[in-house]
Amino acid sequence: MPAPDDRLIVALDLPDAATALPLADRLGEAVGFYKIGLGMLAGGGLALARALKHDRGKRVFLDLKLFDIGATVEAAVRGLARLGPDFLTVHGDPHVVRAAVEGRGAGGMRILAVTVLTALDRADLDAGLIRPGEVAEIVAARALTAFLAGADGVIASPQEAGMLRALPEADGRLIVCPGVRPAGTAAGDQKRTATPAAAIAAGADHIVVGRPVWAAPDPRAAAEAILAEIAPT
Repeated sequence: MPAPDDRLIVALDLPDAATALPLADRLGEAVGFYKIGLGMLAGGGLALARALKHDRGKRVFLDLKLFDIGATVEAAVRGLARLGPDFLTVHGDPHVVRAAVEGRGAGGMRILAVTVLTALDRADLDAGLIRPGEVAEIVAARALTAFLAGADGVIASPQEAGMLRALPEADGRLIVCPGVRPAGTAAGDQKRTATPAAAIAAGADHIVVGRPVWAAPDPRAAAEAILAEIAPT
């Protein structure tokens, strides 16, 4: 059996580990990489990470979007690194990224910096008193400062992946895209979306897909359809 295509990360945006683990088992060898976010944290998310990583041999992405003063971020990342996750998200502010890199130490966990959430548009940024400018401009600026602060990669919508991939500073860095929706599926709470094939073609190293997989009548078939869409031709 060939190794799963880890460019697809399935987001386990479910109530608790007791619900998520059977889903992962149902997806079986088709999926090798899972995202665990804040919504799962109080429902056994860290225990789920251990079970997926150490008992089932899966890769794990902790999407916790840490933000605090440097000392607190550094301490939190140092503790989370002991779980052995592959990816961890922090906000893209330079002091946060630098602290996360320090807390990670010499381990292999990749620090990914959030640029602008894929569920936000310019109106949302205005409401949050974020500086004027096109969303793409702000994404590029935050990505650049995160790379310079030591981030291993960034989180951005697939609509910005091509622009980010063209940055010289992005050479050797990861671009991970949530907000990916197969054709014909609802956007849900996402505002800056693209299909799996479009996201990969634009330069994404990984795409994150949640509801279109776990809410499908046959989750494994849904995941396999996405994998077929992004398979090399």
